[in-house]
Amino acid sequence: MDLGDFDLGRFVMDVLLEDLGRSGDVTSRATIPPAAQLRATLRSRDALVVAGLAIAAAFFARLDPDVAITLLVADGDAVEPGTELMRVGGNALGLLAAERSALNTLQHLCGIATTTRTYADAITGTGCILLDTRKTLPGLRSLEKYAVRAGGGANHRMRLDDGLLIKDNHIAIAGGIAMAVAAAKAANTGLQVQVEVDELDQIEPALAAGADRLLCDNMTPDLLRRAVALVGGRVPIEASGGVRLDTIRAIAETGVDFVSVGRMTQSAPAADIGLDYLPAGDVVAG
Repeated sequence: MDLGDFDLGRFVMDVLLEDLGRSGDVTSRATIPPAAQLRATLRSRDALVVAGLAIAAAFFARLDPDVAITLLVADGDAVEPGTELMRVGGNALGLLAAERSALNTLQHLCGIATTTRTYADAITGTGCILLDTRKTLPGLRSLEKYAVRAGGGANHRMRLDDGLLIKDNHIAIAGGIAMAVAAAKAANTGLQVQVEVDELDQIEPALAAGADRLLCDNMTPDLLRRAVALVGGRVPIEASGGVRLDTIRAIAETGVDFVSVGRMTQSAPAADIGLDYLPAGDVVAG
């Protein structure tokens, strides 16, 4: 599980503190003996694509270092409703206190992976690569982009310093598309210069100034086909803006190299996953 420089330990602690408050899980402490043990399974209630199992496990391990955890599927797996994803066994107070934080995170990431897989499946066979965007929840970008990869998509920029993407506001302030691209190339950052265009007549000035890649924003499939013909393979083309599940196939079939979808991270519904009590006879492997 590659999360880059994301501090998972800090994230787990911050999320737990948000839920535990000052006094912790007062309900469990009032009703369950301190030494009580719990065996439980995390089970899908939807058809979903798995992402974030090890992250969910980290919540349980933080509040019960001796917890026994068995992962029953892998991130990236597509599973049916009722599938067991993970079994946990350990101190009941610790596991119940971690339950909501673990489930919230897992449900969110599985939701993104599931949505991503739906979009990826929709363009199978076109040769077009599915990309995410920076439309992510603050503080969760590394996790959400990991879920996109688990779902079969690819990551665009992780951060603003990953690449130059000249958009309409940059162009307006710089005084035009050619001037913006020329300034970006002169900066000698060593990074590719991608330029957003929303009109066909912006393409040649962008390429003449040295653009390495184009982002065609909110263009219809007909305009995208014309853009692909104009570019003639000189640089890669990405289609973006308002892409939906019912339109992505037609967009991908225009010949663009990439299509980016903000909805995968911005609007993915959480997957339905529950934590269910297991009778004492059910074994949880260590």
